[in-house]
Amino acid sequence: MKVVVIQGPNLNMLGIREKNIYGPMKLEDIHAQMKSFADQNKIDIEFFQSNLEGEIVDRIQECIGDADGIIINPAAYTHTSIAIRDALSAVQIPALEVHLSNIHQREEFRHKSLTAPVCAGQILGMGPFGYHLAMVGMVQILNEVNAMKQAQAAQKQMQANA
Repeated sequence: MKVVVIQGPNLNMLGIREKNIYGPMKLEDIHAQMKSFADQNKIDIEFFQSNLEGEIVDRIQECIGDADGIIINPAAYTHTSIAIRDALSAVQIPALEVHLSNIHQREEFRHKSLTAPVCAGQILGMGPFGYHLAMVGMVQILNEVNAMKQAQAAQKQMQANA
């Protein structure tokens, strides 16, 4: 099982920027906690951060055949990027959207997520713990996907034997 974590613009500035909104934790610390959870659960995890929309689109597309799930914080692109939304939709890989802050308690322009409708779920306002919740959620989603695939294979086998 492999999960790719994709971080959008300015998340490389965590621990420096607007600590009253995003908290004091650095992105590397969040990733270290996620890696610890992944190791404990035998999950291969990869991290990617970019301030460039096209690089994020490219990384999402590269997940085809390489990743079972995507955890994404599109950051400011959440509210503006049809390209990222379309990439998430195109790859058909389960994705969870994470935001450190509750976007619905912020400025009006942050209330709408273009990417959430093509994600399996959205976790908001839980700070860095939201990434842990996303890992737990992704394990559940991928276990359900695997169980469904196994059930379908068993059903096909039964039909073939009938």
